[in-house]
Amino acid sequence: MAGRAAVPEVIWARPERTGRGPKPAYTRADIAAAAVRIADAEGLDAVSMRRVAGELGCGTMSLYNYVPRKEDLYELMMDAVSGEHELWEPSGDWRADMIRVAHRTRALMHRHTWLPRLMSPVYGFSPNALRFLEHCLACLDSFEAPYGTKMELIAMVNGVVTTYVANELATAERTRSLPWSQEQENAARIGYLGRQIASGAYPRLAASFAEDAGPIDLEAVFERALTRVLNGFA
Repeated sequence: MAGRAAVPEVIWARPERTGRGPKPAYTRADIAAAAVRIADAEGLDAVSMRRVAGELGCGTMSLYNYVPRKEDLYELMMDAVSGEHELWEPSGDWRADMIRVAHRTRALMHRHTWLPRLMSPVYGFSPNALRFLEHCLACLDSFEAPYGTKMELIAMVNGVVTTYVANELATAERTRSLPWSQEQENAARIGYLGRQIASGAYPRLAASFAEDAGPIDLEAVFERALTRVLNGFA
């Protein structure tokens, strides 16, 4: 915003309102909910200060009184959906709990398909995000390792989930844009690949397909990826 001081600022360090003056017309939760509704319906690129102001029924400039920057708006959105994370009493089995964290995070990303685009440490320290991180660390109480190692484990599990979901969403989006069915697309690609393998130019790939030519079980791949990350730390 024009005229705003170019100094680092964390929106959570600013009071939502002072004790003086009239009560604000909107809360941060109101603003975040409006932005999340837009992103869920139309994608992250549809979110702007103007659109959110229109959703709330206020002027764009007045919204800057609550949210100084678009990056702050993203942070409010991330905090809002972080509040949807399921928190439970850790079981004492850190592997089982982290697998549960991974599956719940994957489901959250599918509910809010814009979420993988904003997965960044920059937005990872809002109140709800901190509560979730504390929960993840509690799930790792039975894992005997320094906290630095535990933080790396959490980051790697989150990275696996984010990458996997981003690929799922990209595949689904591409499928929707095809002028033919997914089955026709797969048949054409499998036919081409079969001809290339049969040419003899790719003996190792040919051996690989001969070993297992069936369809890929993507759920099993996801489980194996998680297990290998956890095994690496164990």
